[in-house]
Amino acid sequence: MKRFARFKIEDKEHYGIVEEKIYPLEGNIFCQYEVSSYGYNLDEVKLLPPCQPTKIILVGLNYHDHIKESSSASQAPEEPVIFMKPTSSLIATEEKIIYPPGVKRLDFEAELAVVMKERCKDTSAEQAGNHIFGYTCLNDITARDLQTKDIQWTRAKSFDTFCPLGPFISVGIDPSNLKIESYLNGKVQQSSNTNQMIFSVEEIVSFVSKVMTLLPGDVISTGTPSGVNSLIPEDTIEIRIEHIGILRNHIMPA
Repeated sequence: MKRFARFKIEDKEHYGIVEEKIYPLEGNIFCQYEVSSYGYNLDEVKLLPPCQPTKIILVGLNYHDHIKESSSASQAPEEPVIFMKPTSSLIATEEKIIYPPGVKRLDFEAELAVVMKERCKDTSAEQAGNHIFGYTCLNDITARDLQTKDIQWTRAKSFDTFCPLGPFISVGIDPSNLKIESYLNGKVQQSSNTNQMIFSVEEIVSFVSKVMTLLPGDVISTGTPSGVNSLIPEDTIEIRIEHIGILRNHIMPA
C-alpha cells in the first residue's frame, strides 16, 4: 500500500508520497514520477485536496442500511443513482465547511471515493479496476431541506465547501472490505463496511464510464451507510476509512 497527497509549502504546491514524512514528487503522479530525497513533517505543510478532478460524481442510495433510513427510497435501486458536485465545492482536511444562510438542516455523509488514473470510457466492470488510481475519503455535505424542496439534488449538494476530500489517496487497498465511520464531535455516528454496498466500486466505475468520459484525477464517490445526521456551527466532523486516514473539518457560519 502507498499513500499520496497534495500539499503546499512556501507558497508552492506539490504532490507527495506519505511515509513517516511527506516526500515531494517530480513528474506525473498517475503514471511516472520520481521521489525527492528530502521530506517534510506533516505538521510543516498544508494539505490540499489530494487530486484535481475535472468532475466529481457521486452515487446515492448505495448501502442497504441507508435505504432503510432514507425517506426518498423504499427499496434498492436497479442501477446506480448518480449526481455531481462542482469542483468549486472541494476543500481539504482541516478546512472550514460553511453553513449557508437560510439552510435549515445541514447533513454529513461518510463516503469512500475513487480517484481515476487515466482516461476511461465504456469500460466493463471486469476492466474497471485497471483505470483506478486509488481511494480517498469524501464527505458529501448536503443541505437536506433544500434537497427535499427542490426534488432534484443539485443545489443541495453544490455549495462552496460542500465536498471535503482527503486527506490522502491510498493505492493498493481492497475497496470491497473497508471499515467506514463518521464521528461528530468525537462521537461515532456511522459505522459500517464497504462490503455492505449494493453496487461495487467496479460496477459503479463501469456505469459512470458509459455515461461520460472519465479523466485522470476525476473522483467518483460510492455512497454512504446509515447513521447520517445533521451539523451545526462549531461542530467538528470526521470521516474515517480504514487504510486511508481521517478527513476532519469544522463547521462555521457564513
